[in-house]
Amino acid sequence: MSRASNTRRPRLPRVDETSAGGLVLDMSGPEPLGALIGRLNRRGRLLWSLPKGHVETGETFEQAAIREVAEETGIHGDIIGTLGTIDFWFVVEGRRVHKTVHHFLLRAAGGELSDEDVEVAEVAWVPLPKITERLAYSDERALVDVASHLLRDSA
Repeated sequence: MSRASNTRRPRLPRVDETSAGGLVLDMSGPEPLGALIGRLNRRGRLLWSLPKGHVETGETFEQAAIREVAEETGIHGDIIGTLGTIDFWFVVEGRRVHKTVHHFLLRAAGGELSDEDVEVAEVAWVPLPKITERLAYSDERALVDVASHLLRDSA
């Protein structure tokens, strides 16, 4: 047996984090437009995703989603439905993080698209049928499919 196989890496401390966000749609035109955010990964590649962020103490998931969407896109929205929950794991700063994100569908109610948030490199309105092509994460692409069904069912 090799010496390397006998050495065990120390277990990283586990941290649970909860976030909320969602897909905010501008329904004023001929087809719905969704606001996406672009963040640069460690390699400098722009990855598009749905806006989201940490739930603050005392906030509901819905309140956090409305606040985070506004902070990251500049768009204020009203919740019109639930898209679902995603959970995933990652390692950062010597910790194993289990993140749970609650996503909602929102209708744009005001504001102006803006990338002023320091965590956001770009923001864009994207036609609803094209959003899944732009999103970097398959879990979020599945949520956009849920949004399309919610809109179709409510029409």
